[in-house]
Amino acid sequence: MSKKVIVDCDAGVDDALALILAFHSPELEVKAVTGVNGNVPLDLVFRNIQKVLSLIRPHQRPFIARGSEGPLKGEPIYAYAFHGEDGLGGAIIVQKEGEEYWQLFCGRADELILEMAHQHPGDISLIATGPLTNVALGLQRDPEGMKRLREVVIMGGTVRTRGNITPFAEFNFHVDPWAAKTVLESGLPITLVPLDVTHQVFLTAQIVEEKISPIHDPFSEFVIQATGYDSVKRQFRPIAEVFHLHDPLAVGAVIDPKIVKKEKLALRVETQEGGHYGQISEFQGAPNAEVCLGVSPEKFLDLFLSRLG
Repeated sequence: MSKKVIVDCDAGVDDALALILAFHSPELEVKAVTGVNGNVPLDLVFRNIQKVLSLIRPHQRPFIARGSEGPLKGEPIYAYAFHGEDGLGGAIIVQKEGEEYWQLFCGRADELILEMAHQHPGDISLIATGPLTNVALGLQRDPEGMKRLREVVIMGGTVRTRGNITPFAEFNFHVDPWAAKTVLESGLPITLVPLDVTHQVFLTAQIVEEKISPIHDPFSEFVIQATGYDSVKRQFRPIAEVFHLHDPLAVGAVIDPKIVKKEKLALRVETQEGGHYGQISEFQGAPNAEVCLGVSPEKFLDLFLSRLG
């Protein structure tokens, strides 16, 4: 039996790769894709979800819904330098007029998540690859309904390594630490996929040249364009030798939990504004998350590449 999943994302480049992996994996049945403000503004996020679905062309059209336009507190922060002005690295996706590979949900993202949780109690895995604002809003609206989710798998945070937006914080948690705090304190069954493991899975020039370019299909072309890979300089955007597969690993952890090694930890999130805003810290107490601290990079890359074409 395939696992029913919802992907809650901020539709940047690695979110798009995560969606491709999810829809191309028979182990998963993607019931819905929801958008949240994060890498780019919500309007672009929602447009990108539709673009990526037009690329994938799923046989079973998922519901899509717009979520929060900003964090619970504070101002939005965007990641144009990494994802490009359009959020998809300038990758070209042809959308034919009249073709819609989705079902538009008339309510908000948190309402859709809750509706799915009530319809399929104990069967829905929520994969969150952006800031956790929509998840927190769902908890504020109906905490008992959110507990009907089978699990919440979160790409975000950094536990025992450096951050990627500040020395102490990962982007998703830094954008909305209040939402992250709400979710971690909710009692939901949480699996955290932090930078500790996502920094161990990445594309290299050799992988692109030998494994991806020869595929010669719309998906391989999307990967090359979206990551900004330059075959002459053998670099990714922005001037990087590797491209980390942050969000796809969260999907991979649902497809095959054995890819990662987990440890139960008690975690808190810093919400005081300053240099440590959005930082995760461990404390002595009852564990509130299963944290992925180890990964089999080769096994995950084999999975990702096998589902690309």
